[in-house]
Amino acid sequence: MYVEFEQQLSSGGFEPDEINQLISCSQPLELPTRHTLIHQGDIPQQIYFVLEGVCHACYLTEQGKSFSKEFYWAQDWVIGFESLIKHQASPYLLETLTPVRLIELPIHILHSWRATRHSLYLKLLETQLMHKENKERFMLLYSPEERYQLFNDHFSALKKQLTNGQIAAYLGITPISLSRIKARINAKASD
Repeated sequence: MYVEFEQQLSSGGFEPDEINQLISCSQPLELPTRHTLIHQGDIPQQIYFVLEGVCHACYLTEQGKSFSKEFYWAQDWVIGFESLIKHQASPYLLETLTPVRLIELPIHILHSWRATRHSLYLKLLETQLMHKENKERFMLLYSPEERYQLFNDHFSALKKQLTNGQIAAYLGITPISLSRIKARINAKASD
């Protein structure tokens, strides 16, 4: 697992000494589907790097509703910066949606890197910020149908691992809207 982790970090712009430092304090994990990594309301003790599989973060309301925050898949960092920065409980649940292979790092390492403005902390922060900006652009600049088409173009392998409801949540639409979009695309394709 560490060979994959090292290759992905290297392609992500991490320097060899940064990669070695991350590996030295990490632990590989293989977990089944529907395994809870962080309960909503718990103080996170770890951060994760996804090698394979899909994780899901969602907000749970007192009324029993669930709102998708994000899906994480291969080469994604899973870091709750709000909890880290404010020293508070996780506002969301994090679970696996498929069997996953992860690299786990203790959050206290991240706290110490943050306190010293360590280059690794800044690199992780930059990586997360770029991901958030890309997702924001995806949600704001494209129509639901365009988002679905982009999702199909860029994440066809991921599409096979998610339900229609999960895909709709990622796209910020309802499952009914997704069904309508699929029907329109299929109708155009058959013309």
